[in-house]
Order: sequence, then C-alpha cells, then structure tokens
Amino acid sequence: MFVSIAFAGLSLLLSFVRAQSSTSAYVEPSVPTGTPIPGDYTGALRPQIHYSPPRGFMNDPNGMFLDAEGIYHLYYQYNPTENVAGNQHWGHATSRDLYHWENQPIAIYPGAEGEGIFSGSSVIDVNNTSGFFPNQTNGVVAFYTLNTADEQTQEVAYSTDGGYTFTKYANNPVISINSTQFRDPKVIWYPATQQWVMVIAYAQEFTIGFYTSPNLTTWTHTSNFSHYGLLGLQYECPNLVQIPMLSNISIENPLDPSNIASSDMYLLQISINPGAPLGGSISESFPGTFNGTHFTPVDQAVRINDFGKDNYAGQFFYNIPPTSPQISIAWASNWQYAQVVPTGQLENFRSVMSLPRYNVLANTTRGDYTLVSLPYNLSPLYTTTSSLADSSSLANSSLLYDYSSTVPSGALTFNMTITSIPSANATGTANFTFMSSVTGESIRGGFYLGGDTPFFINRGYIRGFDNPFFTDKFSTNNLINTDTQTFRLQVVIDRSILEVFLDNGLRSATTTFFAEGTLDTLIISTAELNPGVQVSANVYGLNSAWAMGENANGTVMGNVTMANQTVRRDTLGHLRY
Repeated sequence: MFVSIAFAGLSLLLSFVRAQSSTSAYVEPSVPTGTPIPGDYTGALRPQIHYSPPRGFMNDPNGMFLDAEGIYHLYYQYNPTENVAGNQHWGHATSRDLYHWENQPIAIYPGAEGEGIFSGSSVIDVNNTSGFFPNQTNGVVAFYTLNTADEQTQEVAYSTDGGYTFTKYANNPVISINSTQFRDPKVIWYPATQQWVMVIAYAQEFTIGFYTSPNLTTWTHTSNFSHYGLLGLQYECPNLVQIPMLSNISIENPLDPSNIASSDMYLLQISINPGAPLGGSISESFPGTFNGTHFTPVDQAVRINDFGKDNYAGQFFYNIPPTSPQISIAWASNWQYAQVVPTGQLENFRSVMSLPRYNVLANTTRGDYTLVSLPYNLSPLYTTTSSLADSSSLANSSLLYDYSSTVPSGALTFNMTITSIPSANATGTANFTFMSSVTGESIRGGFYLGGDTPFFINRGYIRGFDNPFFTDKFSTNNLINTDTQTFRLQVVIDRSILEVFLDNGLRSATTTFFAEGTLDTLIISTAELNPGVQVSANVYGLNSAWAMGENANGTVMGNVTMANQTVRRDTLGHLRY
C-alpha cells in the first residue's frame, strides 16, 4: 500500500541552545506552550542520574536522535496534566552526555480534544528527500501514531530548527489502514537502496510490518514479520537497527574499539504487553539479516532483553554510526503498576527512563548473537577521582560502606570481579545489600557460583509500595565464562531504581523500588568460596545530574530562552512569535 507518515519530534539533549514550543494545534489551555514545565527533582524517590519528567506521567521514549552538534534528543510519551497515562504529548529533553538533561518545551501536541500523540521516531533528512528543507541539512522529520477513538493512523511532523518545534504535515495521515491497533512507527535510512524503511506494529495481529519510502511521506508495504517469539497479547514499539559484533566478550573492556567488528547484522526489537513471563510488559530481540525490504532472523530462539520487570519500549538513537555500539534508552516501569506507584501522590511525577546503554552482539558459549548491554560511560558523574571504597581481598569476606554523608545524591555504582573460579565443583556466593540504617529496609542481590549458577534480585524487603503485581524477586542463570573462569558484576543504584549488569552486559536487569526510608549503606560480601578464588570490588559515588539546574527554590526550570517572548495562536492553532 502507499502511505504517508506523521510523527512528532523526539530528542534527548542537554545543551544551552535555543528552544521554542511546538507549532502543533492544541485545545487545552492548561498545558503551557513556549516554555518548559518546571519540576522539583529533590524528592527522596526522584532519581538523580536517570531521566524523569518535570511533573506528570511519562512512558515510552520516542524519536531519539543524535544531531550534528553532538546533542542527544529524547522525546517521550507525556501527560503533563495528570500522573496517569492519557492526554498524550511528546515531551522533550536534550543532553550532551546522556545524564545531564535539559527539559525543553513540549515538542508535539494533540490537535483536538480526544486525540493522542502516540509513540514513534524521528530522523534527520540530510538530503532533503522530503522536500521540507530546501536550504538546510539538519531538518528533522518525526513519525508518530495519531490515536483517536476511531482509528490509529501514522502522521509526520517536521522541524526546521533542529527538533525543537514541529509543523504537522498538511497531507497527514501518511498511512491509514482503518485499524485501531496499528502503531509505533520506527524509521531508519537504508543506504544500499537509498530508501527510508519503517517498522510498525499491527499490534493484535502479532505482526511487524515493513514499509519503504523515497521521501518520508509516500510509503509502500514490502513485508511482514509475524508470530515470532513471545506473543503476549499484543506487539508494540518495534525497533530496527544495524548493530556491530564483539570480537571477544571475555576481555576486561569488551567495548574497546579494537574489539568491535563492523557487521551486517540487524536487531529487530519488539515489546509485548501484557503477557510477559513475569507479568505485564517486556521487550524481546531478534538478531538477523535485512535486505531493505525483508527481515530474516538467525534462528527461532526467544531472547528477552532484561530479566527484571521494569524495562519496556526501549528505543535506539537514530544517527549513531553502525560500526559503533548502538545506544538505547527504555522506559523503566511496567504497565501492571506504572500508574499507581507512590511517586505520583508523594512527588507529583510517575516513571523514569533506564540508564542509557551501549548495545552490541556477541557469540557466547551457548548463545550466538547475544545482545550485550552496558551502561553508557558513568565516569563523568563520579564524585571523586578514586573509589570511595574498595578491596582486593574480598574472598570469604565483606565490605561495608556508609554513604549517608559522602554521596548526597544517593546514587552510586560498584563493580565486583571474581577470578580463578574452579572449572568443576565451584562453591560459594557473592552478595550485595543496599540498606536503610533508619528503617532497616533493603534491596538485595547475589550470585551462586555452584550448581546452575543463578543470580537473583530481591526487592521484597522494601516497604513503600504494596501491589499484587509488584513482583519482588527475579532471577536468571549466568554460566561461568570458561575462557577466563571469571565473573563480573556492575550495579547502579539511584534512589528508587536499581540496574545490574552481569559478565560485561551479557545479562541485565532493571528494577524499581519505593522505600519509606533513605538507603544509605552498602554491604558487599562473599562466603564459602573455593580456596584460591580471588574477589575485588570498588565503589564510586555519582553526582546528581539535576542539582546544577536547580534554582534557589530547588526547582529545575529547563530551557526558558523562549519564555519571555510573546506567543499567540493563529486560527489553525499554530504558534506565532
């Protein structure tokens, strides 16, 4: 079929560039235009190095891209008026390092009451294939699903100022199939055919459709990818990205550029909700080959992205070179409880994003084309150049660190490395606990070196949120690396979210929690290890990424460059300055 697509701008960036508000029509006067929404980021449950909205409800990341000036743009599903889903807009933030974010004015607004600007993606139309940008190379085209009670259609919006304000395409929709379950377009450029490619979910048909276009507005359906992997009750938020391979997953720094090989492999990611193995929402990935019109997976295996319960609808940034690790961000929540977690009533916001992650593929002992995910470089956030606590002799011992006075952000990371693990009859455990010295609450995790080598996380000792779907224990199995007989663990905690990365990112988990007391003590311990096993660990504090943007009242105002300009609307609802 032939179609056109309109999608609202998506970006994550931190910068001090000019910001303007969307040129989209909107009917609700309570939502501000032309100025970012202020937010209080000082709350006890408010993460300090993860992105969260200034107020209101946030879910899927949308339209993420890296621009020519080195600014990352993050757009996201956003309800600025309530702490539950609905009234969907595209929120917008920008960053130069993926941690220090600057809130921008809302990028795309609904055009009428009852409309929602649902998830999508954005691209940079360098060669002006769309015709929207006759005199520039940095035009941004956003694709989104327009949701109404009658239909979900695909629309396009374009930006001539680098992704800060958008104009909706006059001939929207660009794709319409008379369906209420057809959404979440993700668009990429395919150089070999000089065509744009879209993947989109026929949600309740368990099908991902592939479309191509020469100009971003006229689209032709080319193939379908149907009934693969875990189905749940519907497919959502597909992503397609070319992704490099690691030469050797076993080395200490697997993301060293010399260890990354260019590859013709693609990764198709699909999110399902509900119906995840642990309940609610989850994402899965399919490595394979792509010829510009058809995707072919390498096998029939199911590969779940995250063994926790709070990682959904992840999206890859557009404009990352295919020879580099691809960078992603996911929504760190679950639809089973996202709209009732206590941050809504306590701190006037709900939901955070995951850490930004590097992503590559690697062949492992029992898994070819395994998705490897590791945190984007955290070192710029370190509170000190050297570790706050460390030990090179943790075998059958413990390390206790009180960070109540040394890490005011409440965010820190630690690394543990276990070496010389015997190849047979290994025994022992390695555990960590983050605890509140006031309430006794804790979140825990650990690894068993014997048997089938399971790893677990337990958030059941946290008392601030009780819900029948808030599963409190998670586990996976992680084989000891036979090449090195080594186990590596990286953990990041940030007030109300914990992320763990096993063996250089071969497995990862994202877990939210909501404590009544402040967690302020870390315990790392090992026990019953075989003689000769060596254990080392180091702990680093992480500075708040929001504190530098707070005013005297503790409020983060965002980019208010346009706030003092006169703004009015024409008869079509478009903003005029």
